[in-house]
Amino acid sequence: MEQKRAFFSGLANDMQPVLTPKQQRFYNYLETAINRDGQTPSLRQAAADLGVSHGAISQLVRTLEQKGVIRRDGRYSRTIHLLNRSGETAGVMRWVEVPVIGRIAAGLPLYAQQEWDGSVVVDGALYQGTNLFALRVKGDSMQAAAILDGDLVICEPRQYAENGEIVVALVNQEEATVKRFFHHSDHIELRPENQAYQPIRCRFNEVLIQGKVVGLVRGKLD
Repeated sequence: MEQKRAFFSGLANDMQPVLTPKQQRFYNYLETAINRDGQTPSLRQAAADLGVSHGAISQLVRTLEQKGVIRRDGRYSRTIHLLNRSGETAGVMRWVEVPVIGRIAAGLPLYAQQEWDGSVVVDGALYQGTNLFALRVKGDSMQAAAILDGDLVICEPRQYAENGEIVVALVNQEEATVKRFFHHSDHIELRPENQAYQPIRCRFNEVLIQGKVVGLVRGKLD
């Protein structure tokens, strides 16, 4: 029985490194600061906040890195990543704020603040593109693709599309639509995912691709 306890205790220690009170205090400080400010405090700021020397903070950083609970981008980088038990960046540091675009106009990128209709926070580990934007879905034309009225589609800016991709397209410089894209020899087809709706067929110069749909946030934002 004692051998079993020792075995499982060893497993627990492997999964979750044991921190001393000082190390735990510093880790908690980092977590709180990152939650509050969205970025890692400088070593000088950490030293001042915790009332210890710059050298002590540097040693704490090295120790926590060796124990596998934090990771630096580089030896001298200010950016510190808190790690979860799998050695991946912790959720608190993976969030990405994506603007919800109230109106899409011709041309990319469109990130003027006046066009924003709020924002949504998504997991940066899942959505790794740059300049992502979100668009509110109106109607049920894409319900067979599990895109419902009021959902937010997360989009990667694009001015081209491959056949079968779900895209955000601007038709005749009017309101954007979310449809599945198909390129034919003499026209563009924007195909809904609902048999109650007919495909939109356009000449090449009538369609501007604005982005590819890469994800979804279910439901309406208040």
